[in-house]
Amino acid sequence: MATLKEVQIKIGSVKKTRQITSAMKMVATSRLRGSQEKMDRFKPYASKFSEVLGSIAGKAGEEASPLLVAKEESKKVNVILCTSDRGLCGGFNVNLIEKAEKFIDAELQDKEVSLTCFGKKGRDWAKKTPMAIEDEYIGVVGGKFDFSVASTSGQKLINGFLEGDVDEVYLIYSDFKSLARQEPVVKQLLPIPSLEAMEEPGEAEAKDDSVFLAEHICEPSSDALLGEMLPRNIFIQIYDALLQTSTSENAQRMKAMENATKACKDMIDELQTIYNKTRQAGITSDLMDIVGGAEALN
Repeated sequence: MATLKEVQIKIGSVKKTRQITSAMKMVATSRLRGSQEKMDRFKPYASKFSEVLGSIAGKAGEEASPLLVAKEESKKVNVILCTSDRGLCGGFNVNLIEKAEKFIDAELQDKEVSLTCFGKKGRDWAKKTPMAIEDEYIGVVGGKFDFSVASTSGQKLINGFLEGDVDEVYLIYSDFKSLARQEPVVKQLLPIPSLEAMEEPGEAEAKDDSVFLAEHICEPSSDALLGEMLPRNIFIQIYDALLQTSTSENAQRMKAMENATKACKDMIDELQTIYNKTRQAGITSDLMDIVGGAEALN
């Protein structure tokens, strides 16, 4: 049985750990609030852009942009993997990496796969694989970033697609549903799929039939406008994925630190019980020695 001193030291250590996890929970909560507000503010713009793009796409054909045309034979694929830079966020990074592994093994077995990594955790995993790292962006997810990050990375991918360096591009990120639910998802970026394929499941049924009617007056032509808007649509999807992944990371870290704080409290209660039992056993032993000594003198 541990001594009283050892139990006291353990209780003190766990209390310090509880203070740290509680402080980290507060920080994660603050960051979650900021990232969620940023994500919510961006949604109206992304939604309206999608509406206008769909309306113009109704007037233009597939030949309006080479970004809409699939290659005859797809051999080279780039996968954008969004993860965090830090740990202590539960199974957040593990779930994203597992999603990437399953997708690559199931869908891209016979293709040359390269990776674009947002986040240190995804980059570290990619280094252990035979796949090439095309580009990496550290300090983005979970931190402060603006639209230029998405436009810079997106333009590189578009240039690679147009020059034939890559035939397909997929995006893997964490879709923020609610504070209790975040799901890793895979989305095709290039070639740009049809508008129906880009919508979320059930989204098409929820929309009014008149939403994507070709009602916008285009100047210049719809083909020219579509050629300008499609690249920006790629940037918007990357930026939205980064916002959702960042929000999901903070939500997962807040939940993980909350669970850790509760575990510390339970551990302190258990150690306090052991401390009381050990102290009581020591007192009982001392009393027995005193009584034994008194009997011996008699």
